[in-house]
Amino acid sequence: MMRYVAAVMAVTLAAAGGAQAAPARAVDWTKTIATTPAGAYVMGNPRAKVKLVEYLSLSCSHCAAFAAEGLPTLKRAYIARGLVSLEVRNAVRDGFDFAGVMLSRCAGPAGYFPASEQILATQPVWMPKAQAFFEAQQGLPQPGSEAEAVRRMATAAGFDQMMQARGLTPARVTACMADPKQTAIVTAMTAEAFNTRKIPGTPTFLINGVMAPETATWATLQPKLAAALR
Repeated sequence: MMRYVAAVMAVTLAAAGGAQAAPARAVDWTKTIATTPAGAYVMGNPRAKVKLVEYLSLSCSHCAAFAAEGLPTLKRAYIARGLVSLEVRNAVRDGFDFAGVMLSRCAGPAGYFPASEQILATQPVWMPKAQAFFEAQQGLPQPGSEAEAVRRMATAAGFDQMMQARGLTPARVTACMADPKQTAIVTAMTAEAFNTRKIPGTPTFLINGVMAPETATWATLQPKLAAALR
């Protein structure tokens, strides 16, 4: 009987010790998305030591290059670990940019970053279509409304199909392109970028509220992030 009790106690203590020894699962802060009062989306730890802001244009080739070259490392090594948060402010430069922004925001906070990253990654595919559409429209009657103009550009570039493939219904896509609240948010964000902040172009980065000049590439931005983390 004593052997049985001793055996049970040994198993119980081993199980308890194993439970205590299990390592805590690390938080992946790239899964945390918040919305600022101005409507921008922020990825990462709200208490991160470094708060990075990117002024982004979806039709900007330099923005697409940064997303391809730097964003994976930025997310994996800095944002996921809670060291840096990334706020994206849209600085719209043209109609196709606006159409892409409206539809990427249509995906909501959780879907915004993947949607905008897809639009940036597929620039070589949709930019020629956008240019062909622009040239074909020369001399033709203009659409009767801004919403109709946005719809035509989104269709020409294939943004509508892209977003439907991400799970948005055709009705939702159409509604998002004419959403007055989102239109006002994006318009105000763009005005803040070019008229108030007077950014020199896209991408432009702020590190803890201060503009970081000459940081349009990951190679130039990364050392400034490392310095801010010291």
